[in-house]
Amino acid sequence: MALVSRTSKLLLPVIYLGFISLGLPDGVLGVAWPSMHQTLGLPLGLAGTLLLVATLLSGISSFSSGRILARFGTGPVVMISCALTGAALVLISQTRGVEWLFVAAIPLGFGAGAVDTGLNGYVARNYSGRHMNWLHACWGIGATSGPILMTWALSHTAGWRGGYIALGSVQLCLAAIFLFTLGFWTNRPVASATTAKTDLLNTTKTSSPTAEANSEAGWLSAVIFALYVAVEATAGLWANSLLTVGRGMYQSSAGTCVAFYYGSITGGRILAGFAVDRLGNRRIVTIGLSLSALGALLFTQATNPYTAGAALILIGLGFAPVYPCLMHEVPKRFAATAAFTVIGRQSGTAYIGGATMPAVIGWLTTFASLESISWILLAGIALLFSTVLRLDRIT
Repeated sequence: MALVSRTSKLLLPVIYLGFISLGLPDGVLGVAWPSMHQTLGLPLGLAGTLLLVATLLSGISSFSSGRILARFGTGPVVMISCALTGAALVLISQTRGVEWLFVAAIPLGFGAGAVDTGLNGYVARNYSGRHMNWLHACWGIGATSGPILMTWALSHTAGWRGGYIALGSVQLCLAAIFLFTLGFWTNRPVASATTAKTDLLNTTKTSSPTAEANSEAGWLSAVIFALYVAVEATAGLWANSLLTVGRGMYQSSAGTCVAFYYGSITGGRILAGFAVDRLGNRRIVTIGLSLSALGALLFTQATNPYTAGAALILIGLGFAPVYPCLMHEVPKRFAATAAFTVIGRQSGTAYIGGATMPAVIGWLTTFASLESISWILLAGIALLFSTVLRLDRIT
């Protein structure tokens, strides 16, 4: 493979910053919501509906951004999308009622979806798989940093409004960096643009899989991604509310526990990258889901910051390899003609799962105990585990 140009090397940190900006707002609402709903006089369960709207808009943006990216290019789209999310976060900091929260969800959702699709597509076409893994680790850095910043703001005089102003300012600064580095995107990296597709087809030929996209295995794989993102988003959004409102934990302690959750997902993905070639995707996923089930069981009894933090770390470490390893396993399970269809279907159902499950739990909290959240999380992981084992058996 030819050497990567100097501009391409300079572009890599910019791309990583883009995915940090994508993850930055993701875990914040769950930390801020216990204070926000009291300040604004809103139902506790409304957070699930807000997440539902923003996630569905992200899905719509992802599915429709291909034409926009083809016309305007990745750099400008990433820059504008980051500016949109920054403006949305600043708008949330100034909101006085529920209507402005839903208005802010529009640029927040559309901006996130475009960044996700644009950067994933660009790296897949122009950089190696190693950089793709590091790209998703950068999302975890952002998703860990956001709750830490918001927890600090809630623990001081800034409050949730100050936290959102700070987050929005960071996003707008990142948008400025993207603006000043737009020229980097004009010189494409000289790494093969078809590396990812070639690897996919070569893996398929080696493994000789026979499953088709519309077989039981094809639809089961889509269900798995919906289940996985549903339980991951549920833990991230509702853990803080359960610990503070339901179990009386201090906000600073609960927010730190949520930050540990996202941090363990990031760290777990880095560690899994060193072990997956030796152990294989399926074994890594089995180990991960076993860890997450143990963590979820511990979380049902976690009444202090130490056990809660340990439980969420176990859940996050267990979740870490599930998404990337199951995605990487597709060419080994399915025929070459079905692989790309399956991957697209998995991505779509992942958005659906992440949007609907937290919203359903928010609705349940209006007439059920917050303690039900921990048991729903445990049941969801158990269902996910059994579904993955079923897919392993039939492929």
